Amino acid sequence: MDEKELKKMIEKQTEEMSVPKSLEPAQIEKMLQEKGKRKQKSAYGKIAVLAACGVLVIGLASVGGMFGGIFGNSDNTLTETSMDRAQSTAAESAEEAGRDVDSSAGGGKGELEVKPIRAAKDYDEIYDYLEAVYEKKQEQEIIYESSERKSMLSDGVDTGAAMEESAVAMDADMAAPAESGSGSYSDTNVREEGIGEADIVKTDGKNLYIVNNRKIQIVGIEEEEMDPLGTIRLGEETSISEIYVKDDRLVVLYTYSDFIDQADVDQGEYGGYYRDFTVAETFDVSKPQKPKSMGKISQSGSYHTMRAAGDYIYLFSDFYVDLYSAKPAMKRYIPEVQGERIASSDILMPWGTEGNKYTVVSAFSMKDPGKKTDSKAIFGNAGMCYVSGSNIYVSEEKWESGQTEQTSIRKVSYQDGKLEAVGQVLVDGTLHDSFCIDEYEGNLRLVVTVRAVEQVREPGILPLADREEETQTDSNSLYILDENLKELARIEGLAPDERIYSARLMGDAGYFVTYREMDPLFSVDLSDPKNPEIIGKLKIPGFSEYLHPYGEGLLLGIGMEVDETGTTTQGVKLSMFDISDPANVEEVQKYVLENTYSTDVAYNYKAAFVDPGKNLIGFAAYGDEMKYYIFSYEEDGFMVHLERDLTGFSSDVRILYSDDRLYLVSGNTVESYDMKSFEKIDDIVL
Repeated sequence: MDEKELKKMIEKQTEEMSVPKSLEPAQIEKMLQEKGKRKQKSAYGKIAVLAACGVLVIGLASVGGMFGGIFGNSDNTLTETSMDRAQSTAAESAEEAGRDVDSSAGGGKGELEVKPIRAAKDYDEIYDYLEAVYEKKQEQEIIYESSERKSMLSDGVDTGAAMEESAVAMDADMAAPAESGSGSYSDTNVREEGIGEADIVKTDGKNLYIVNNRKIQIVGIEEEEMDPLGTIRLGEETSISEIYVKDDRLVVLYTYSDFIDQADVDQGEYGGYYRDFTVAETFDVSKPQKPKSMGKISQSGSYHTMRAAGDYIYLFSDFYVDLYSAKPAMKRYIPEVQGERIASSDILMPWGTEGNKYTVVSAFSMKDPGKKTDSKAIFGNAGMCYVSGSNIYVSEEKWESGQTEQTSIRKVSYQDGKLEAVGQVLVDGTLHDSFCIDEYEGNLRLVVTVRAVEQVREPGILPLADREEETQTDSNSLYILDENLKELARIEGLAPDERIYSARLMGDAGYFVTYREMDPLFSVDLSDPKNPEIIGKLKIPGFSEYLHPYGEGLLLGIGMEVDETGTTTQGVKLSMFDISDPANVEEVQKYVLENTYSTDVAYNYKAAFVDPGKNLIGFAAYGDEMKYYIFSYEEDGFMVHLERDLTGFSSDVRILYSDDRLYLVSGNTVESYDMKSFEKIDDIVL
């Protein structure tokens, strides 16, 4: 059999092969969307395990890029790729100054496009839009499926087995604590100063409120001996996410599932589907022994987050559209609030022609917690939410094979429980986390990692290595936009071949860490929003995954120590940076926890306890065992005050204080400690 006959035979076998429906790309995407939130912690766990073996895992953004090639598309991209800009910038910098930063700002190449956010005309428009998106995705999946089968066959790989293995692997897979009221007690570490956030443990100085499976347990802490006072129990179909406490009011945030039976049992039919609803139920806890429900707000989708401003609560959920069946019921693609469909005029349509999820936002007053004041459904991809003192920003990543990764920023203003669409903009690059986006004096500042992928394909059936070659260049950019999202300035080409690991934008100055083999901590002067300037760069081994201001002139970093080759982790690292002169930042002290490989702080800032006023730093770290550490910072370095072994590997660990006692909450156990001597006072099992 000659080569041509062999190719024909392989092509014929490829066309005849079929993939189980449950493993088709559309179904895998649906599975990922539904389980993505729950799997995020597991993914970090896997990365941490690899790091423990002495291997530093770099380039996680490539995972998103892989799936983006299958499922994503964007009709709005800038004409010149960021890879071109990064390469030219790097060349100029190397030639002119020997630096890896292009500090030119303003104007830039290709002004950012700003668009108004259009509301839907009616529900039919939404269905027609979704139907077109679904058909387009099916076409993409057919093309992808065919090319993937051929490439796998040419490499001697069984397509069905490979896809099944992949699916199984995927399935497995800011402000300092506040003091308030007459007593002194800590609050959740929040993203935006003055904007309240929920968490799994809260205190009002008198009691602890603790999420414990489908219960909230109230523990009195006014005396040295802790006292279990009351319990709030929810139904079997509920999953409690977080709680929020203010003025004898406890808001419980949970998701419950409602089964919709579509079968005719009399005809011997069985089947149906579940719908998730997010609920904010408010309780009067003035008498903690007898908590009393005061009302609830319910909306479509799974819980995303919440924010509190004044007496108003803003509730966020992600509602996934189900169009995988013929003409679905409207409740499967139009979100509801309080049992009623959101008006089409309150549904904000996406940028371009993509979108299969909603970010549903509802507002209500804690004084009347059973009545919504307003709601909006932001239709698109249900991305990360950042909430400033007066605006909500929903960022949604956009991928297209062979194009620069982009992020759309959608702005909705809020005040006294009312929501209003402002506009949207598309930028090159993606945000690492919510600390990479910040509003200050009406302007929006963004630091993004720009990743461009250039694909070169050869025709015919060739081994994968010969058939497709990918060239990618990471760089980073800073954007400053005005209140209307129009560009004021930008800096591009920062740290080629590296990506952002952490950021902190504080008033007129900003700091961000990129990493590949060394840890450049960049400092940027933001005092003139039209002319930002990179003024400093500190290179040290390792990287900081979380940054937190620590009093005047100091910046705390929590991350990983890495050897000089940049390939082997050596433990969790605390760094203290002197930023009194932003142009000459110094790492004045560091402390490495040997035989550790991860912290919850890397992906959940609420897990960090940082109080410069009390001079206390607390977090859990993973090694062969999980331990909770409490540090203070002195001129001669970090001092360990508590090193407590924790049972299991739970991410639900928090520490709070009230007056002169610390409370360590891990799962269903609570321990209290003297805040000066760090001696144990009491413990309780709930």
